[in-house]
Amino acid sequence: MKYDDLPLVNNESTHSFELFVEGQRAFIDYKQRGDTYYLIHTEVPKALQGQGIATAMVEKTFKYLEANNLKMRPYCEYIRFYLKQHPEWERLVAKG
Repeated sequence: MKYDDLPLVNNESTHSFELFVEGQRAFIDYKQRGDTYYLIHTEVPKALQGQGIATAMVEKTFKYLEANNLKMRPYCEYIRFYLKQHPEWERLVAKG
């Protein structure tokens, strides 16, 4: 996957998962309640759009959640679209 070498940062002070590409910040905003992350909004700087950064960031976020035994609720349209394309990640969606 492109961007494999870039670390995903869980910035708890801004409630966002961040990926820095060419010095610019792409991010997924979240709210956290217990072990569930409510993924609210995904944003990639205009200059970097169309390069697969959002996809890489979502995959890294899902891997982070899974590695830490966390669940999610996808409120972001992009993330819901991604889940339709990759139903194997539905296992991370909080039930109920």
